[in-house]
Amino acid sequence: MRTQVGIIGAGPAGLTLAHWLKKHGISSVILENRSREYVESRVRAGLLEQNTVDIFKDLGLADRLLKEGQEHHGVYLNFDNHRIRVPFGNLTGGRNITIYGQQEIVKDMTDVWQSDGEKLFFEAEATEIIDIETSNPKINYTFEGESHTLSCDFVAACDGFHGLGRKTMPKDSYGEYQVTYPFSWLGILANVAPSSEELIYAYHERGFALHSLRSNTVSRLYIQVDNYAKVEDWPDERIWEELSLRLATENWKLNSGPIFEKSITPMRSYFIDKMQYGRLFLAGDAAHIVPPTGGKGLNLAVADVKHLVDGLVDYYKNDSIKTLDNYSSQALKRIWRAQDFSNFMTTLFHKQDEHGSFQYQLQKAKFDYITISEAYKTTIAENYVGLPFEAF
Repeated sequence: MRTQVGIIGAGPAGLTLAHWLKKHGISSVILENRSREYVESRVRAGLLEQNTVDIFKDLGLADRLLKEGQEHHGVYLNFDNHRIRVPFGNLTGGRNITIYGQQEIVKDMTDVWQSDGEKLFFEAEATEIIDIETSNPKINYTFEGESHTLSCDFVAACDGFHGLGRKTMPKDSYGEYQVTYPFSWLGILANVAPSSEELIYAYHERGFALHSLRSNTVSRLYIQVDNYAKVEDWPDERIWEELSLRLATENWKLNSGPIFEKSITPMRSYFIDKMQYGRLFLAGDAAHIVPPTGGKGLNLAVADVKHLVDGLVDYYKNDSIKTLDNYSSQALKRIWRAQDFSNFMTTLFHKQDEHGSFQYQLQKAKFDYITISEAYKTTIAENYVGLPFEAF
């Protein structure tokens, strides 16, 4: 089988890339090692920047998103049970965020892709990427118990942190940057109406907490736990008690209800400084991980795809390799910005030292400054909703 762009991974990055290339008349084939049921059921990010929503609208993929997604015009920040609000649209010229689950985005894009008769192979495991230094790279893969080869002009590895793409790149072709934070998130999904119409980030002497949501009937909440914590150490009653303490503020009450999912997520930052080698290009988690505090993971993946599409369109329409050659340097401008903002939100709201310590006083001083400074609020709002592409 042959195509112009071979894509590994049917997550948001791979599917967005395929649809965007199709809009420009560029063919692609997607290989996904997991089943469709698995891909569409894994709960991941649910916060979409303004850029991301605009892209899905332009690609004709936002019908259900616009009906069911919830546009948020601000965010609440708590510190020691004192709450303030950062208004997005007022500070950014009308840019906001939308809450819509990643698995729903994947469902929407997969439905459209397959209804159009395009090629997407689930449970097709890429085993080897070869000839990436030639004009005819290939992806060897297994499907339905047989070995196959996909020949293409370019390979786009959108296959996640543990995928084949980055492993294929020579180790000396890139540098690595990483930070592991000394805490994790215990996240829950609960069948209960959200207690707030917008997200709440909270510092508390017992640790960080976040109130989020997936719909009008499903709440998504998180608490800071130790890196060695186990899910079984946290029965439902203990979780709700801790959330109520950490998120509390005057005249506000947390709704509780049946928890149907619990998981622990390590907090880390990771990325490489070269996202391409020969005819192989990485996008999304294959190239970078950010702590979820800033809600940047999915949005960074879509931004990567934007720059990759720019390069591929320039190649096929203008016979120019210049934009593709600059793919890494262009994508990294936003990646560094997202890493900085994610680190800022993480260090501001997580308990890192004893309550009342020097570190605590620095965190409180920042929060106090946010409270009185329109400029500081604007900085947070701009980064949270996502800077426009033309800003870079």
